[in-house]
Amino acid sequence: MSRLFILFSVCLLVSCSGVYKQVSPSIKSKTVESLSKVTPERKKELEASIKNLPASQREGMAFLIAYMSKADLDTLPAELLTSNVKLAYKARETFPWAKEVPLPVFYNEVLPYATMDETREDWRPAFYDMLYPLVKDLTDIHQAVDTINKSLRGLVKVEYNTKRKKPNQSPSESMKISMASCSGLSILLTDAFRAAGIPSRVAGTPLWVSKEGNHNWSEVYIDGQWYFTEYYPDALNKGWFLDRAGKADKSNPIHWIYATSYKHDGLAFPMVWARRDSTVGGVDVTDRYIELYQKQLVEKAKGIAVTIRMYKAEQCTLDSDGRVAETITIKNAKGDTVASGKTAGPTDDMNLYLTVTLPEPGEYTIEYTTAKGLRKDVVEIKEPKEIRLYFN
Repeated sequence: MSRLFILFSVCLLVSCSGVYKQVSPSIKSKTVESLSKVTPERKKELEASIKNLPASQREGMAFLIAYMSKADLDTLPAELLTSNVKLAYKARETFPWAKEVPLPVFYNEVLPYATMDETREDWRPAFYDMLYPLVKDLTDIHQAVDTINKSLRGLVKVEYNTKRKKPNQSPSESMKISMASCSGLSILLTDAFRAAGIPSRVAGTPLWVSKEGNHNWSEVYIDGQWYFTEYYPDALNKGWFLDRAGKADKSNPIHWIYATSYKHDGLAFPMVWARRDSTVGGVDVTDRYIELYQKQLVEKAKGIAVTIRMYKAEQCTLDSDGRVAETITIKNAKGDTVASGKTAGPTDDMNLYLTVTLPEPGEYTIEYTTAKGLRKDVVEIKEPKEIRLYFN
């Protein structure tokens, strides 16, 4: 009996060592722990998905299984996992910037098959085929990020719209109806970056400190630092929401700025559509946004902030369809243009609005086009204020 037991143990050890060849002890230990929570049949299937990959890719697959949510651990198709891993490694081997991504970052922010709790699907092949022609000749990650950020909207034909079916749509769900929430747009953009080997994650807040709702956006990892961007891009670490993010209240977690993390280390990424769901890992990045905002304040010239919104008519509901995108010009008493910009339209995020900085208190003329032609409104500006204009 003892000889049979020893023989069985040796066979088991050899079998396990084959599955976890080139997998670090820490990831192997966590993977074995995760697989202890599933049925024997499911364990066999997932172990086979590790073993059937090239040895150089097994640790990546093991990492995904190690930190997988229980729901995905039980039901996620092994074929989807395998396709996802193979193509993620293909991007890493193909693009020069992807080769430079540290393995821990690659595992956590490039390799994952999902970002939040969206419907699980094999989105990577379509994005890879879509983006490869655009970035195949690029050598710099900054160029790749800029190219994808500015091209994606035209490729997928998806716009922001509050009439989308649900906030946490997967890429195909958003593309099918050509609309998405800020969260759906962020999932689209993050997955696109990942398909090209660029580390990316979703960031956001469950509630602005100004109590004006939630918002989500994307982040990218470049040369050891995280930068924020959006589906409707400005420039890295530049965006309309920075002044809100930078005022986050560190004493209240509901106002923090969070980033997603596939590896769950205890802190959950808050999802306002599933407030009790703590399965998505989170990272507190509030301090970084406060620091960015403080730097912006130093750089920004002193002045008076004026917020301008335009609607179709005064009786319009204040939803996305009621907004009008129109160029606004503001002149001082001498007739000199001191500020200009475009108001948020129906496809812009509901939290977005035009904010301009006027140099000093005084009388200003706001010029804009309405259904009846050019209109000029004279306003007295003494302090920060909000102005509503109407197109009809």
